[in-house]
Amino acid sequence: MGGDYYETLDINRGATDADIKKAYRRLALKFHPSRNTEAGSTERFNQLGEAYEVLSDPQKRATYDKFGEEGLKDGIPLDFAKSGAWSSGYVYHGNPYKTFRKFFGGDNPFADFYTSEAPLQFGGLQPEVQKRQDSPIERDLHLSLDDIFHGCTKKISISLRGSNNIPADIVFIMRQKPHPYFTRDHNNLIYKAKISLKMALTGFSVDVKTLDGRLLSIPINDIVHPTYTKVVTGEGMPHSQDPSHRGNLIITFDIQFPDKLDVERRHLIKQALSFQ
Repeated sequence: MGGDYYETLDINRGATDADIKKAYRRLALKFHPSRNTEAGSTERFNQLGEAYEVLSDPQKRATYDKFGEEGLKDGIPLDFAKSGAWSSGYVYHGNPYKTFRKFFGGDNPFADFYTSEAPLQFGGLQPEVQKRQDSPIERDLHLSLDDIFHGCTKKISISLRGSNNIPADIVFIMRQKPHPYFTRDHNNLIYKAKISLKMALTGFSVDVKTLDGRLLSIPINDIVHPTYTKVVTGEGMPHSQDPSHRGNLIITFDIQFPDKLDVERRHLIKQALSFQ
């Protein structure tokens, strides 16, 4: 390796086993080639694997502390081995991914997450959390995420205890289920109302059941043309940074034109619209 194992892991020589594990976890995730493409990251990842292999093993570490890397790899006299030191030369297997896989329990810890599919709910997204079967986390998590998900549409990273008792990130990825009559545009909710041509021309009210169960009756007194929308302020989704503020409810309209008209009805419509 040609360097100091302690410096590689960014720890001092008095580091405990927990310190060594914590340092390797942090740096291996940081410099893993699938995450870090900067120059030198692959070499650093390789060095981290060898440094951890040595310092996490009491015998190898004892030999390294007393005889350095040369004594560790070239071997030491057998009479020194009585103290628990490594008596034959150590050769790193040269596969940092093997070290990584052994430590994390898999090839890709970045894929260890909890997924949730959540319908839109008033006040935010209410997720149902399910644990991956192959996740290295070996205990039940009981989390209340109501406050976290208010108005949120992005990934959220929460620090929890993971494998080896080292703090790890669990990433909750929200996949929003389609709502039967609302769609979402940032913090706005969009509702499409089907109306007749008669309603579009003469006025009507739209009844909208909100996500929290209220019934809004919204009068429409304007002429509804194909691009017309009605904006109801403050009836959308809460802002993620400030749940007391909400987006808007935007009502669009699907005007149902008649398939056909007989001669008499055509004449009546012409008369009715003759003022134009």
